[in-house]
Amino acid sequence: MKIETRYNYEKVWTLTQEKDLLKIIEEEVGSSDGAQGTLVYIKEAIKNGKEISVGTCKFRLQK
Repeated sequence: MKIETRYNYEKVWTLTQEKDLLKIIEEEVGSSDGAQGTLVYIKEAIKNGKEISVGTCKFRLQK
């Protein structure tokens, strides 16, 4: 599964590796404990083409 990310202040979506996704989630949520669970939730939610926001970052499947 290839996931793209975009912060609110950015115009372009960026393909992001899973280790970087975890870092982004940790920065946005503020807890490393919940980052893995949040990533699992994001992966499940974007399967249907949805965009998910966590703090100031959005996540979606690569188009």
